[in-house]
Amino acid sequence: MAVVQAGRLQYEAILLAASLRHTNPDFKGRLLLAEPQLNHRWDTNPSVVNPEVRACLEMLGAEFVPFKNQVFGAGYPYGNKIEALGALPKGEPFLFLDTDTLITGDLSKVPFDFDRPTASMKREGTWPTIELYGPGYSAIWKSLYDKFGLDFESSLDLSQPDEYWQRYLYFNAGFFYHRCPHEFGARFLKFARQIRDDGPDEIVCQVLKPWLDQIALPLVVHSFNGGRQPDVSGPMDHDVTCHYRVLPLLYARERDHVVDVLEEVSAPNKIKKVLKQYEPMRRIIFQGKGRKARAIFDRDNLPRREQAIRNQLKRNKLWLR
Repeated sequence: MAVVQAGRLQYEAILLAASLRHTNPDFKGRLLLAEPQLNHRWDTNPSVVNPEVRACLEMLGAEFVPFKNQVFGAGYPYGNKIEALGALPKGEPFLFLDTDTLITGDLSKVPFDFDRPTASMKREGTWPTIELYGPGYSAIWKSLYDKFGLDFESSLDLSQPDEYWQRYLYFNAGFFYHRCPHEFGARFLKFARQIRDDGPDEIVCQVLKPWLDQIALPLVVHSFNGGRQPDVSGPMDHDVTCHYRVLPLLYARERDHVVDVLEEVSAPNKIKKVLKQYEPMRRIIFQGKGRKARAIFDRDNLPRREQAIRNQLKRNKLWLR
């Protein structure tokens, strides 16, 4: 399941669907695209109204699943991945993927245990931001676990030093899974709303946008007896999927196989003509800007922080999204 809506995400969804069909030709599951509907939570229609995009996605086997935002919307579109879960079939195992993801390997080889969820470990220490005289990582995270009656100590990675961000359970929300989208979604929504509306004193000075989904996610995962699952997150983060975020970053830092999959699945004329409607994809994939970005970087010696890669792409006028 992924969330699809007008704009960039609808074109990313085409690449996601095409890469799934390309790398997993025997896939027996369903590809559900949750689509927010226009209501009071949106200033403009978030639905996919482009008939060519819809036809392309349906040609690739995707099924549109409409849902209405009751809590989030234009003010926090990342909340779509939370509210959309309630529109999926109840009691059926699901795998959520962000649309800016390519399937690059065999999903059947990943040992998913849908009773013990996990999520992407391809992340940086983006939250919380520690103030000089404010509470530290332990105090902040413990306050959240305590709020929801969860055991904090069992969530810690004791191989990491105290007050180092990787000691604390923190995910990128680019993928996650569970045995039931309704169970997971209801708890995800409850935790996210309470963190936003009635958070503990320790997070009063913390910025919640755009991190709210990633703050709530580890608490939800832990509450369902999940946690770090390197046998799942390892292949999902590095071999079987690629959460590329934006195409210039994909060309700058990902391995050759990822670029090959991207260019192969976007090449058929029925797909290419739709993707070309979106200017960044037209320029990056089909007019060679991506290959120019790739030539700038040494994949064996990349800058340690993503921001440095972004800055270099911007200096070369290759930051297109």
